[in-house]
Amino acid sequence: MAELIESLRSLHSAEGISQIVQAGGLFVLIAIIFAETGLLVGCFLPGDSLLITAGVLANPLNPNHVSSMNIWILNLTLAVAGIVGDQVGYWLGLKTGTKIYDRPDGRIYKRRHLEHAREFYKRYGGISIALGRYVPIVRTFVPFVAGVAQMEYRKFVAWNIGGGIVWVTSLLWIGYFLGQTPLANRLDKIILLVIFVSILPIIIGSLKKMTTKTPRLVK
Repeated sequence: MAELIESLRSLHSAEGISQIVQAGGLFVLIAIIFAETGLLVGCFLPGDSLLITAGVLANPLNPNHVSSMNIWILNLTLAVAGIVGDQVGYWLGLKTGTKIYDRPDGRIYKRRHLEHAREFYKRYGGISIALGRYVPIVRTFVPFVAGVAQMEYRKFVAWNIGGGIVWVTSLLWIGYFLGQTPLANRLDKIILLVIFVSILPIIIGSLKKMTTKTPRLVK
């Protein structure tokens, strides 16, 4: 268990992500973005931090620049990977249906993750497909939940394409411009900040649940 925790910690660290990007190149990045958005087992993979790091390393002015990485190719291919991933998640939810809520917890699958995504979807509706991109775990489960709820397919596709393009483009280019500044040397701190901001909606939602009191019935 300790080894697994350490592996996950390394996977979400600036050094660990940099090693993934430099060693695996474009195909590994595509696989990770697709798995995190399209497969429920990919919920533990880095998304936001991976995109920012890839952007940093794609900048030719960065000392750690990876020559094989072109920001425009990254932008196109990773956006497609994210969009296709969400389509797969939607299809899986559509095929699985509500019986997924009866499935017991496993090592990776946790029902609470599905519940968070369902609440997020109920609260924001169609726009949750786009907003959920910026929230870890939620971005994995929201497309699936949309499929379970049988969201209108045309509506889902529109939010999926728009959200996928904006998510990948915004984070990639944030990283790209950071790559030519001294802040690139503090990538670990930037990643921690991004992770904190992205999970803030979950934290706020949990706090609201804890502080909301059930009204007492007057007899």
